Amino acid sequence: MTRWPVIVLLFATLPAAKAYAQVAVQSEVLSVENGSVRVSVGRDDGKLLELTDLAAGHNQVGDAKELVGLWELSVADDGKPTTLEPGQTKEFRAEELSTGENALRLIWDGFSISGTTGGRVEVVVRLDEGEPVSRWSISVEMPAGLTLDEIRFPRVSGLRRQEVERLAVPHWMGQMASDPRQLLTGADGKGRRLAWPYPGWMSLQCLAYYQDGGCGLYAACDDDSVCRKAFSLWGTPDGDVHYEMIHYPEGQSGLGGRYELPYSAVLGTFQGDWITAAERYRAWAVDRPWTQQSRLRRGLVPDWVPQTAVWVWNRGRSPGVLVPAAALQERLGLPVSVFWHWWHGCPYDIGFPEYLPPREGTGPFREAVAQAHQNDLHMLVYMNQRAWGLSTKSWESEGAEQFAVKAKHGKIEPEIYNIFTRQALISMCLGTSFWRNKYAGLAEEAVNDLGVDGIYMDQACAHKPCYDPGHGHPPGGGDSWMQGFHALSEDIRNRYQGDTPVVLAGEGCGEAWLPYLDLMLALQVSRERYSAPTDPWDVIPFFHAVYHPYAVVYGNYSSLVMPPYDDLWPAEFAPAEPLALLDRKFSRQFYLEQARTFVWGQQLTLANFRPILLEERAEEMDYLMRLAHVRSRAAKYLLHGEFLRPPLLNALEVTSDFSRLSIYAGQKDRLTAFQRSHPQALAGAWRAADGDVAIALASVADEPLSLSLKLDRDYYGLPQQPKVYRIDNTGRRLMEESVGGDSSFKVNLAPRDACVLEFCRQ
Repeated sequence: MTRWPVIVLLFATLPAAKAYAQVAVQSEVLSVENGSVRVSVGRDDGKLLELTDLAAGHNQVGDAKELVGLWELSVADDGKPTTLEPGQTKEFRAEELSTGENALRLIWDGFSISGTTGGRVEVVVRLDEGEPVSRWSISVEMPAGLTLDEIRFPRVSGLRRQEVERLAVPHWMGQMASDPRQLLTGADGKGRRLAWPYPGWMSLQCLAYYQDGGCGLYAACDDDSVCRKAFSLWGTPDGDVHYEMIHYPEGQSGLGGRYELPYSAVLGTFQGDWITAAERYRAWAVDRPWTQQSRLRRGLVPDWVPQTAVWVWNRGRSPGVLVPAAALQERLGLPVSVFWHWWHGCPYDIGFPEYLPPREGTGPFREAVAQAHQNDLHMLVYMNQRAWGLSTKSWESEGAEQFAVKAKHGKIEPEIYNIFTRQALISMCLGTSFWRNKYAGLAEEAVNDLGVDGIYMDQACAHKPCYDPGHGHPPGGGDSWMQGFHALSEDIRNRYQGDTPVVLAGEGCGEAWLPYLDLMLALQVSRERYSAPTDPWDVIPFFHAVYHPYAVVYGNYSSLVMPPYDDLWPAEFAPAEPLALLDRKFSRQFYLEQARTFVWGQQLTLANFRPILLEERAEEMDYLMRLAHVRSRAAKYLLHGEFLRPPLLNALEVTSDFSRLSIYAGQKDRLTAFQRSHPQALAGAWRAADGDVAIALASVADEPLSLSLKLDRDYYGLPQQPKVYRIDNTGRRLMEESVGGDSSFKVNLAPRDACVLEFCRQ
């Protein structure tokens, strides 16, 4: 059915959840709607009053004691920061665009501030045809004498109060807050602001604030140039929640002049949950340049990476790293690869980038690597891609400070991770050829001379704005960080002299890095091991839901022993027994971490492995190895598949013991124990390229489970009676059970069992 744009002038009170919200919006408004969503702004001031999902009859905004303006400008007046808001302009007007565009233009003319004249802000909002999505663009003509630093736009006042609210943010892998309004009110009740920078902590460009299974706000943008920005929410003491996106012109708008945002901000409504939001974003993201240029999609990732069944994450000299990995590979009977920390000659988090020579010596290291290759082992070695130790001799001798990241105040900002020595690291600027050449040269020695298979680039998927005018990039860096990473990765690969391409891995998840990294480390699977027991966030596979077929993701902190201690750190802080066995009461935490890794389509990882664990923790190791065998038989889905909404399981919750661990905890508090509840079984759903669908199941229960899966035939694209196969550690077999008339499917799992149910269309 054809829907015609509707532009109307209204004299009305918009829907409101609070009495005081009604007072704020009792004025003439200008509205535009497309049959799916209606957007209304104040006729007198342009404030956003309505973002209504017409199907649900729900206005998502305007539930606040005080409404904020649609935009805010951070400017510099002779070097002094100041703020410009809509209320400081002399004139506001709104107008309909030409017939058929389904859009409004909002114009603010002339700033009423001392010492300046002129200035203009123009906003255009357009509605997608038939979809509950609005797109917002902004252009700014600066008053004479002012420089534009930031644009906060669009600003959304008062996200509507609902029951069972959720906030989902793609902070690297992804996280969800179960009580976001309380989180944003703050522990002190004074209100709190949260912001996530992109590219960086924000792995992709959207977030969702919603009622679980109900109405929600979808906030995103359509930027395919990876411009620096941030997504922000803030709360008030009254419990109001506001949203804004922060944009950085960065050298594109000097004194006076005009700046136009090179992309549109997106505000939409939806009904569902974070998966609904991820699927909407995915529909746009699959055609973006970074997705089409992903190394996995182009077949550029060396075969040994996707073939890896388990990563062993060990630290130290080769006998404690390569020998255990070889032992696990022999027992497992599948490829094991090595994620290798503390191989370098400098103390961890102190002496970077003085990685060479290796701490065991160049000759012994090279021989150990060669022997590992004879055992069909591959390895990645740790090299932080942006850190230089402030206490190192090379910091002074090589004049590193000149090429380091500078904050707005023009100075370096030390980062202290090592609590034992308190010695700082400094972030280097990827926009400088000096740092790129330094890092590429070190990587060249590691892969060509020492023979390692690749480099793990710590802190890779993170962006540091730099304001050093001597680096040749605009203030803040512009796109120099991502362009610098591109140049660095190409330089390392061009220097490699081996037959198989060098592998580059990076910490975190990020769409902007898909063309440059072969695999990404996602540690949030083990969030409980590093977060506070009262952590308000739960981990979700947000990034995987969008980009799983385009990225190899691995990693967790899952370990059966206490953390190690770097023998190059001060001896007085060393524990009496590093790598001591953890109490078995924490085993279910281990099972849960591995189950999440499995059903969410990541490569399995085991930290701090010792061969004695094959005997001392046989049940736990057996669980890991069974998962590895199932995954290897279901790579069609768990490596290459597209994420789908998993079916609900009738699995009960159970309370388990968890351990919070850190290599930096002191001897007395290296372990914090707490309890939390979690489901006895997890599920993940995947669609293969040929249209077949699979459900990955993993039990962490000590007893058998009888599960009933409710399958949405239309959503999964299943025929009336698909052939169903069960893939487990023994193989693949056709099941006698069939999908019931009510679309239910029953499956039994033995204690701590795992399988993949494959629903084949043909």
